Amino acid sequence: MVKIYAPASIGNVSIGFDVLGAAVTPLDGTLLGDCVSIAASSHFSLHCHGRFVDSLPSTVQENIVYQCWQRFCEVTGRELAVEMVLEKNMPIGSGLGSSACSVVAALAALNRFAGEPLDAHRLLMLMGELEGRISGSVHYDNVAPCYLGGLQLMLEAQEIISQPVPCFDEWLWVMAYPGIKVSTAEARAILPPHYSRGDCVRHGRHLAGFIHACHTRQPSLAAALMQDVIAEPYRCGLLPGFADARRAAGELGALACGISGSGPTLFAVCDDLTAAQAVAQWLAQHYLQNEQGFVHICRLDSAGARQLG
Repeated sequence: MVKIYAPASIGNVSIGFDVLGAAVTPLDGTLLGDCVSIAASSHFSLHCHGRFVDSLPSTVQENIVYQCWQRFCEVTGRELAVEMVLEKNMPIGSGLGSSACSVVAALAALNRFAGEPLDAHRLLMLMGELEGRISGSVHYDNVAPCYLGGLQLMLEAQEIISQPVPCFDEWLWVMAYPGIKVSTAEARAILPPHYSRGDCVRHGRHLAGFIHACHTRQPSLAAALMQDVIAEPYRCGLLPGFADARRAAGELGALACGISGSGPTLFAVCDDLTAAQAVAQWLAQHYLQNEQGFVHICRLDSAGARQLG
């Protein structure tokens, strides 16, 4: 049997709309991500369980894990008779790369079970293709960090999909999911079709400066540049309480605060555990809206998708 875990991820990371993503893992060892198990069988079957299993499609054919199996068999020319089990631990429409978790775990498990017929580049391309079926377009800012780990910059040039960006080990990432859903399609539809020249210049300056600060080990500069002029000004209306949460996080010592992916999850960056705990406590008390919500203090997950057991 093969069992693969794929971690949650932050798409965009405020300054890199569709081109920057980071995998995260809770300090307390909680597996914040999906797991897919595969075992040999006489025929294909898919079973699902987990905290958020009720949010999955009602038919097997609509499930993205089934579609991963189907497409993997087409690409490799093999008809794999397997039993697949999806442990759905990630809320759908959370801004934590939920669909990417399922896609990455499923395809990585299938590839491992089949003897790794696809190299990492081809597998990542396939992950982007399958995740695009849910998000509406192919982009890698969730699947790349989820699969490869760490902070990833999307390049899609010279057959390079992404490359790692050095980040700061002292940074703690407080992740707060309020328990409501925001669809990626809805969050994209709210964005304007055109941006002003000034916003384009600011966006380029923030992204380029952030990458430079990461490579030159300037954490305070990197944090100061984490300002989103592309999505956050328009999407914050979809996130009840976000403006108050961002203001409170800053007052409690966070270096930066932003929307994770399309939301409604937010992240706050701290360089001190005491500040991170204070921010986490405030968010748990004021940002969460129901019992489905949660808060985790995380670090970047450098490992990405990996086999368990």
